[in-house]
Amino acid sequence: MKTAGMRKVTTKKTVPAAKRRKATAARKPAASRRTGRGRRKESPEELKRRARRIAALLRKKYPGAGSALRAENPFQLLVATVLSAQCTDKRVNMVTESLFKKYRSPEDFARARRSVLEREIRPTGFFRAKAKSIVELSQDIVQRFGGAVPDNLDDLVSLRGVGRKTANVVLAGFFRKPAIAVDTHVKRVSARLGLTRHTDPVKIEYDLMDILPKREWQPFSFVVILHGREVCKARKPRCEACIIEKYCPSSLLAKR
Repeated sequence: MKTAGMRKVTTKKTVPAAKRRKATAARKPAASRRTGRGRRKESPEELKRRARRIAALLRKKYPGAGSALRAENPFQLLVATVLSAQCTDKRVNMVTESLFKKYRSPEDFARARRSVLEREIRPTGFFRAKAKSIVELSQDIVQRFGGAVPDNLDDLVSLRGVGRKTANVVLAGFFRKPAIAVDTHVKRVSARLGLTRHTDPVKIEYDLMDILPKREWQPFSFVVILHGREVCKARKPRCEACIIEKYCPSSLLAKR
Protein backbone atom coordinates (compact mmCIF):
# COMPACT_ATOMS: atom_id res chain seq x y z
CA MET A 1 0.00 0.00 0.00
CA LYS A 2 1.36 3.40 -1.00
CA THR A 3 1.46 6.16 1.57
CA ALA A 4 1.05 9.80 0.56
CA GLY A 5 4.30 11.70 0.44
CA MET A 6 6.51 8.61 0.10
CA ARG A 7 9.15 8.70 -2.63
CA LYS A 8 10.11 5.72 -4.71
CA VAL A 9 13.65 4.54 -3.88
CA THR A 10 15.76 3.13 -6.72
CA THR A 11 19.02 1.24 -6.29
CA LYS A 12 21.94 1.81 -8.61
CA LYS A 13 23.58 -1.35 -9.91
CA THR A 14 27.29 -1.44 -9.01
CA VAL A 15 29.71 -2.62 -11.70
CA PRO A 16 32.82 -4.43 -10.35
CA ALA A 17 36.06 -2.42 -10.69
CA ALA A 18 37.73 -5.12 -12.78
CA LYS A 19 34.91 -5.01 -15.34
CA ARG A 20 35.06 -1.21 -15.48
CA ARG A 21 38.79 -1.28 -16.18
CA LYS A 22 38.35 -3.95 -18.85
CA ALA A 23 35.59 -1.98 -20.56
CA THR A 24 37.66 1.23 -20.48
CA ALA A 25 40.70 -0.51 -21.98
CA ALA A 26 38.56 -2.05 -24.71
CA ARG A 27 37.31 1.40 -25.77
CA LYS A 28 40.87 2.74 -26.22
CA PRO A 29 42.47 2.47 -29.65
CA ALA A 30 45.43 0.03 -29.58
CA ALA A 31 47.89 2.76 -30.58
CA SER A 32 47.00 4.88 -27.56
CA ARG A 33 47.60 2.24 -24.93
CA ARG A 34 50.73 2.61 -22.84
CA THR A 35 53.48 0.21 -21.88
CA GLY A 36 55.59 1.09 -18.82
CA ARG A 37 56.72 4.63 -18.04
CA GLY A 38 53.91 6.06 -20.16
CA ARG A 39 55.26 4.75 -23.46
CA ARG A 40 52.79 4.01 -26.20
CA LYS A 41 52.69 0.51 -27.57
CA GLU A 42 55.59 -0.07 -29.97
CA SER A 43 55.26 -1.21 -33.52
CA PRO A 44 57.53 -4.13 -34.58
CA GLU A 45 59.81 -1.71 -36.41
CA GLU A 46 60.08 0.61 -33.40
CA LEU A 47 60.96 -2.37 -31.20
CA LYS A 48 63.72 -3.38 -33.60
CA ARG A 49 65.16 0.15 -33.66
CA ARG A 50 65.16 0.30 -29.87
CA ALA A 51 66.79 -3.14 -29.63
CA ARG A 52 69.53 -2.06 -32.06
CA ARG A 53 70.26 1.07 -29.98
CA ILE A 54 70.44 -0.99 -26.81
CA ALA A 55 72.80 -3.52 -28.40
CA ALA A 56 75.06 -0.79 -29.79
CA LEU A 57 75.33 1.03 -26.46
CA LEU A 58 76.09 -2.14 -24.52
CA ARG A 59 78.66 -3.24 -27.09
CA LYS A 60 80.35 0.15 -26.77
CA LYS A 61 80.41 -0.10 -22.97
CA TYR A 62 81.73 -3.67 -22.93
CA PRO A 63 84.08 -3.93 -25.93
CA GLY A 64 85.40 -7.42 -26.60
CA ALA A 65 83.03 -9.03 -24.11
CA GLY A 66 83.11 -12.81 -24.10
CA SER A 67 82.63 -15.78 -21.85
CA ALA A 68 84.10 -15.43 -18.36
CA LEU A 69 84.87 -19.14 -18.38
CA ARG A 70 88.56 -19.83 -19.02
CA ALA A 71 89.14 -22.20 -21.92
CA GLU A 72 91.87 -22.75 -24.48
CA ASN A 73 89.75 -24.66 -27.00
CA PRO A 74 86.09 -25.36 -27.79
CA PHE A 75 86.09 -28.64 -25.88
CA GLN A 76 87.26 -26.98 -22.68
CA LEU A 77 84.60 -24.29 -23.08
CA LEU A 78 81.97 -26.99 -23.60
CA VAL A 79 82.97 -28.80 -20.41
CA ALA A 80 83.23 -25.55 -18.44
CA THR A 81 79.77 -24.49 -19.61
CA VAL A 82 78.28 -27.79 -18.43
CA LEU A 83 79.94 -27.23 -15.05
CA SER A 84 78.62 -23.66 -14.84
CA ALA A 85 74.98 -24.73 -14.44
CA GLN A 86 73.84 -23.39 -11.03
CA CYS A 87 77.42 -22.41 -10.27
CA THR A 88 79.46 -19.21 -10.53
CA ASP A 89 82.00 -18.80 -13.31
CA LYS A 90 84.61 -18.00 -10.67
CA ARG A 91 84.18 -21.35 -8.96
CA VAL A 92 84.14 -23.21 -12.27
CA ASN A 93 87.44 -21.59 -13.24
CA MET A 94 88.94 -22.70 -9.92
CA VAL A 95 87.87 -26.30 -10.59
CA THR A 96 88.91 -26.43 -14.25
CA GLU A 97 92.37 -25.04 -13.53
CA SER A 98 93.46 -28.44 -12.24
CA LEU A 99 90.86 -30.49 -14.10
CA PHE A 100 92.13 -29.49 -17.55
CA LYS A 101 95.71 -30.35 -16.55
CA LYS A 102 94.67 -33.92 -15.82
CA TYR A 103 92.14 -34.36 -18.65
CA ARG A 104 93.57 -32.80 -21.80
CA SER A 105 91.24 -34.13 -24.50
CA PRO A 106 87.80 -35.60 -25.16
CA GLU A 107 89.48 -39.04 -25.15
CA ASP A 108 90.72 -38.47 -21.59
CA PHE A 109 87.26 -37.51 -20.33
CA ALA A 110 85.63 -40.36 -22.28
CA ARG A 111 87.83 -42.84 -20.40
CA ALA A 112 87.44 -41.14 -17.01
CA ARG A 113 86.12 -43.09 -14.04
CA ARG A 114 82.89 -41.36 -13.20
CA SER A 115 83.27 -41.77 -9.44
CA VAL A 116 86.66 -40.04 -9.59
CA LEU A 117 85.38 -37.25 -11.84
CA GLU A 118 82.47 -36.67 -9.48
CA ARG A 119 84.86 -35.97 -6.61
CA GLU A 120 86.94 -33.62 -8.77
CA ILE A 121 84.00 -31.48 -9.85
CA ARG A 122 82.02 -31.71 -6.59
CA PRO A 123 82.50 -27.98 -5.71
CA THR A 124 80.42 -26.99 -8.76
CA GLY A 125 77.29 -28.73 -7.44
CA PHE A 126 75.07 -31.35 -9.12
CA PHE A 127 78.34 -33.23 -9.60
CA ARG A 128 76.81 -36.63 -10.40
CA ALA A 129 74.65 -35.34 -13.24
CA LYS A 130 77.48 -33.15 -14.53
CA ALA A 131 80.02 -35.98 -14.46
CA LYS A 132 77.59 -38.19 -16.39
CA SER A 133 77.03 -35.48 -19.02
CA ILE A 134 80.75 -34.75 -19.43
CA VAL A 135 81.70 -38.42 -19.87
CA GLU A 136 78.86 -39.08 -22.30
CA LEU A 137 79.35 -35.95 -24.44
CA SER A 138 83.07 -36.78 -24.60
CA GLN A 139 82.27 -40.30 -25.78
CA ASP A 140 79.93 -38.88 -28.44
CA ILE A 141 82.60 -36.47 -29.68
CA VAL A 142 85.18 -39.25 -29.91
CA GLN A 143 82.90 -41.85 -31.49
CA ARG A 144 80.83 -39.65 -33.80
CA PHE A 145 83.01 -36.63 -34.60
CA GLY A 146 86.55 -38.00 -34.50
CA GLY A 147 87.42 -36.11 -31.33
CA ALA A 148 86.56 -32.65 -32.72
CA VAL A 149 83.84 -30.46 -31.25
CA PRO A 150 81.24 -29.75 -33.95
CA ASP A 151 80.76 -26.09 -34.90
CA ASN A 152 77.04 -26.08 -35.65
CA LEU A 153 73.96 -26.07 -33.44
CA ASP A 154 72.32 -29.27 -34.70
CA ASP A 155 75.38 -31.42 -34.07
CA LEU A 156 76.15 -29.81 -30.73
CA VAL A 157 72.67 -30.38 -29.29
CA SER A 158 72.83 -33.99 -30.53
CA LEU A 159 75.56 -34.60 -27.94
CA ARG A 160 74.26 -36.15 -24.73
CA GLY A 161 74.01 -33.56 -21.95
CA VAL A 162 74.23 -30.54 -24.27
CA GLY A 163 71.28 -28.15 -24.57
CA ARG A 164 70.74 -25.05 -26.68
CA LYS A 165 72.20 -22.63 -24.15
CA THR A 166 75.41 -24.64 -23.76
CA ALA A 167 75.70 -25.08 -27.53
CA ASN A 168 75.17 -21.36 -28.16
CA VAL A 169 77.82 -20.42 -25.59
CA VAL A 170 80.35 -22.54 -27.50
CA LEU A 171 79.24 -21.26 -30.89
CA ALA A 172 79.35 -17.59 -29.86
CA GLY A 173 82.14 -17.78 -27.31
CA PHE A 174 84.72 -19.79 -29.22
CA PHE A 175 83.69 -20.17 -32.83
CA ARG A 176 82.47 -16.54 -32.93
CA LYS A 177 79.36 -17.59 -34.81
CA PRO A 178 76.03 -15.71 -34.64
CA ALA A 179 74.25 -17.30 -31.69
CA ILE A 180 72.38 -16.07 -28.62
CA ALA A 181 72.78 -17.91 -25.33
CA VAL A 182 69.94 -17.24 -22.89
CA ASP A 183 71.06 -17.59 -19.29
CA THR A 184 69.46 -16.14 -16.16
CA HIS A 185 70.92 -12.66 -16.79
CA VAL A 186 69.83 -12.52 -20.44
CA LYS A 187 66.38 -13.76 -19.44
CA ARG A 188 65.95 -11.12 -16.71
CA VAL A 189 67.41 -8.13 -18.56
CA SER A 190 65.59 -8.88 -21.81
CA ALA A 191 62.28 -9.04 -19.96
CA ARG A 192 62.92 -5.76 -18.14
CA LEU A 193 63.84 -4.10 -21.42
CA GLY A 194 60.59 -5.31 -22.97
CA LEU A 195 62.43 -7.25 -25.67
CA THR A 196 60.43 -10.38 -24.92
CA ARG A 197 57.28 -11.40 -23.08
CA HIS A 198 58.29 -15.04 -22.79
CA THR A 199 59.91 -16.88 -19.91
CA ASP A 200 61.00 -19.97 -21.84
CA PRO A 201 64.70 -19.59 -22.85
CA VAL A 202 64.18 -20.99 -26.35
CA LYS A 203 61.30 -18.59 -27.05
CA ILE A 204 63.37 -15.71 -25.68
CA GLU A 205 66.21 -16.71 -27.99
CA TYR A 206 63.91 -16.62 -31.01
CA ASP A 207 62.44 -13.26 -29.94
CA LEU A 208 65.91 -11.73 -29.71
CA MET A 209 66.98 -13.23 -33.03
CA ASP A 210 63.91 -11.72 -34.63
CA ILE A 211 64.52 -8.13 -33.45
CA LEU A 212 68.33 -7.97 -33.59
CA PRO A 213 70.47 -7.89 -36.74
CA LYS A 214 72.41 -11.13 -37.18
CA ARG A 215 75.71 -9.31 -36.66
CA GLU A 216 74.59 -8.47 -33.10
CA TRP A 217 73.74 -12.03 -32.07
CA GLN A 218 77.25 -13.16 -31.16
CA PRO A 219 78.16 -10.31 -28.76
CA PHE A 220 74.67 -9.70 -27.39
CA SER A 221 74.56 -12.44 -24.75
CA PHE A 222 77.95 -11.54 -23.35
CA VAL A 223 77.35 -7.79 -23.06
CA VAL A 224 73.92 -8.37 -21.50
CA ILE A 225 75.41 -10.82 -18.98
CA LEU A 226 77.98 -8.22 -17.92
CA HIS A 227 75.29 -5.54 -17.74
CA GLY A 228 73.11 -7.84 -15.63
CA ARG A 229 75.92 -8.57 -13.21
CA GLU A 230 77.15 -5.01 -12.83
CA VAL A 231 74.06 -2.82 -13.28
CA CYS A 232 70.72 -4.55 -13.89
CA LYS A 233 70.95 -6.76 -10.83
CA ALA A 234 68.19 -9.15 -9.88
CA ARG A 235 67.26 -7.69 -6.49
CA LYS A 236 68.22 -4.05 -6.85
CA PRO A 237 68.83 -2.72 -10.38
CA ARG A 238 71.06 0.35 -10.51
CA CYS A 239 68.90 2.35 -12.90
CA GLU A 240 70.72 5.59 -12.05
CA ALA A 241 73.95 4.10 -13.46
CA CYS A 242 72.37 2.47 -16.53
CA ILE A 243 73.47 3.70 -19.97
CA ILE A 244 70.33 2.26 -21.58
CA GLU A 245 67.89 3.54 -18.93
CA LYS A 246 66.03 5.79 -21.35
CA TYR A 247 65.24 2.78 -23.55
CA CYS A 248 63.97 0.68 -20.61
CA PRO A 249 60.22 0.54 -19.88
CA SER A 250 60.98 -0.98 -16.44
CA SER A 251 63.22 1.84 -15.20
CA LEU A 252 62.66 2.80 -11.57
CA LEU A 253 63.57 6.40 -12.28
CA ALA A 254 60.90 9.02 -12.86
CA LYS A 255 60.35 9.80 -16.52
CA ARG A 256 62.29 12.89 -17.51
